[in-house]
Amino acid sequence: MTDPLIQQAAALIQASKRPCVLTGAGVSKESGIPTFRDVMDGLWAQYDPQQLATPTAFARDPKLVWDFYEMRRERMRPAQPNPGHVALAGIERLKGDLPIITQNVDDLHERGGSTQVIHLHGLIARNKCSRDCQGDPTLIDVNQLTWDHESGPPTCPQCGALVRPDVVWFGEMLPRASLERAYELASTCDLMIVVGTSGIVTPAADMPRVARRNGARLIEVNPYASDLTPTMDIWLQAPSGEALPRVLAAMERM
Repeated sequence: MTDPLIQQAAALIQASKRPCVLTGAGVSKESGIPTFRDVMDGLWAQYDPQQLATPTAFARDPKLVWDFYEMRRERMRPAQPNPGHVALAGIERLKGDLPIITQNVDDLHERGGSTQVIHLHGLIARNKCSRDCQGDPTLIDVNQLTWDHESGPPTCPQCGALVRPDVVWFGEMLPRASLERAYELASTCDLMIVVGTSGIVTPAADMPRVARRNGARLIEVNPYASDLTPTMDIWLQAPSGEALPRVLAAMERM
């Protein structure tokens, strides 16, 4: 990743009128959050995560699924926003507007200072009624509930259904409002910064293609080539925590 590429990326962002960002697991991994598959070690190595993160698995063994997500939450708790998160918030301050579409279920973008974050796959720190009895989602603060933690998840105080993590499981639809907003941004942006995503998981992987079809320029920040790399105008081949602060600094000098 050369200085000219950094300058080119900074100039494209500076000139854009309607920029947006798409982020994936690579951004969170830089903060020490293991990817979905990397977390399957120790006692959990015997399980396939795709067989735990499903409505069927929760119906069959709610305690097992609840314990799996409690383990994930515990591992994520020490994580802090990295320089990439902070730099995106800095670019937002310079531009005045920088919505972020994320595949990540943590809140590191918000904690890093970004104010417009669309979570396609939910937020792992939140819980909801598994029936969404009071609307989608029916969020439940489990800290306000009393239950036997050793027996598995608590029940919804409104309807008695089990409480579950507010994340999207395999076989489920993405939150409608979030997905519609993401497609709207992809269709109307004039620049999309794609950070730390493999470009494999749809519909998120479709967003840069939608943006390209509608005339947007594309910048990728990723230490490794992705399925999306051939379609990019600029590829900054580095971790986001290294590349994005340099882009922000270049913008500040302009």
